[in-house]
Amino acid sequence: MKEDIMHLLKLNNKIFRTAQGYLDKVLKEYELSSGSYPYLLILRENEGISQNKISKELGYDKAMSARTIIKLIKLGYLDRKEDENDSRAYKLFLTDKAKDTIPKVLNEIHGLVHLITMDLSEQEKHITIDSLSKVLNNIKRLEL
Repeated sequence: MKEDIMHLLKLNNKIFRTAQGYLDKVLKEYELSSGSYPYLLILRENEGISQNKISKELGYDKAMSARTIIKLIKLGYLDRKEDENDSRAYKLFLTDKAKDTIPKVLNEIHGLVHLITMDLSEQEKHITIDSLSKVLNNIKRLEL
């Protein structure tokens, strides 16, 4: 059983790293990475949220989010406006460039999902997602 657990962790790590590498490669033409595109997708559903809220939503620390957001602003993907209710906070908005790029990014992500699940039946896909969701919920119970 101990070896099964180590194999699970090793597989999970390899899947994550390989997916990151693939996304970094295909998103390079948009000057995006596996770490920056999630900001665009979160804002697509929640335009006008604060930097702190997006950090919490993504589970990233505030310093890393601040660096990524600054990069996305410089690349022309985001606009940042001061929150009129809290001068210390900023609201984030997608630019037209981001709105045009998001469908292309989603197409690349869907391509990756198809690639990594093509040998799975629909039932296997559901079982895998359910099982990984349970694993995630269990690990979230850890106090970090």
